[in-house]
Amino acid sequence: MAPYETEDSTGAAQADDELRAERRRKAARYVVPVAVMGVAAATIGLVPALANSGDPDLPKITAQELINKIAKSDVQQLSGTVKISTDLGLPDLGGLEGGLLSGAAQGGDGSSADPSTKLTELASGTHTLRVAADGPEKQKVSLLESGAEYSLIHNGTDVWGYDSKSNEVYHSTAADSGKAEQHETPATPKNFADEVLKSVDDTTSVKVDGTAQVAGRDAYRLVVKPKQSGTTVGAISIAVDAKTGTPLKFTLTPSSGGAAVIDAGYTQVSFAKPAASTFDFTPPKGAKVTEGDRLDKANKAAKGDKGDKITKAPGQSTPEELGKNGFDVLGKGWNSIAVIDTGNKGGLPSGSASGGGDLGGFLGSLGDPVSGKFGKGTVFSTRLVNALITDDGKVYVGAVDKAALVKAANAG
Repeated sequence: MAPYETEDSTGAAQADDELRAERRRKAARYVVPVAVMGVAAATIGLVPALANSGDPDLPKITAQELINKIAKSDVQQLSGTVKISTDLGLPDLGGLEGGLLSGAAQGGDGSSADPSTKLTELASGTHTLRVAADGPEKQKVSLLESGAEYSLIHNGTDVWGYDSKSNEVYHSTAADSGKAEQHETPATPKNFADEVLKSVDDTTSVKVDGTAQVAGRDAYRLVVKPKQSGTTVGAISIAVDAKTGTPLKFTLTPSSGGAAVIDAGYTQVSFAKPAASTFDFTPPKGAKVTEGDRLDKANKAAKGDKGDKITKAPGQSTPEELGKNGFDVLGKGWNSIAVIDTGNKGGLPSGSASGGGDLGGFLGSLGDPVSGKFGKGTVFSTRLVNALITDDGKVYVGAVDKAALVKAANAG
């Protein structure tokens, strides 16, 4: 992470070094990879309906000190409730978008309890999550639905997904106990805060902007704003627990104004040790169990064991990580654009979707046709991440406006 400016710029480099060192010790990654289709994958957001109850009177703190407090936070145990909704400005497809997302993630031969299928539901609508953690090898997230519940449980070397609606179970194994990469509970404000803070550089302004109370706890408000024009990100606000340094709420507002695109926060949280039984799981009688490790091997065999590399979706990695994962990255900071050559000449796919019709025409109807020195293409827009798919098979994607994508394609 490059040096960045704050309103309290003295010692920023030291804060940056400490932040990097802390992250090397504590990886913030999902228990299992969540494969999500296209632009929606890069923009999964959590938006709670939270009401702040007054601004507490807390000791003064600088931006540098607050960033250090987040980096040094070592909360191992917690439980709570997170309220989630997402407003990406996607078109209303009458529920079809959910099927497209889960179908793309599942690949047609998996389980409804596979996290890469189930967690795509967070890409739209309003949801409630219950979360719990007890150290690096025990986490649980439960997605509460009407009359049903989906749970993702990491306990030692076992990862379980259970969908009570279909009575299906997904099981896979993590690394050997004691050697496993440390994981944080997915779908919490800390996940989002970590990603933002490690991406902050000299194109960013960071300051402390007062205090707040979230889930009954006193917090400082850290505000991150891009200095660059052309980005779809307006501002990011992170409410940081004054006592533990844990992010309690994360809000991202777009440069276009209006409601928040991403706003993740606890409605209730406790830092007491959860009961050990919280992380216990035994498949219910009669449940269909899918072994993920066995399925992965079968899929590799079906593909001729080509060892296809799985990478993050474009908006879930820093520019440096995108470059290492095989993407070209144009621009800097908030104006970074990932360039992916799909090799699919002709632009949009032209197969049939759900039993008939031209898929390319269907997808094209959701985007805006554009042209330039690069030729022709289609821009797909959300309130946060936009993507340009050109007729020669290249994809340009980033948290930038349409004009920036076209300019990048012309330069490429």
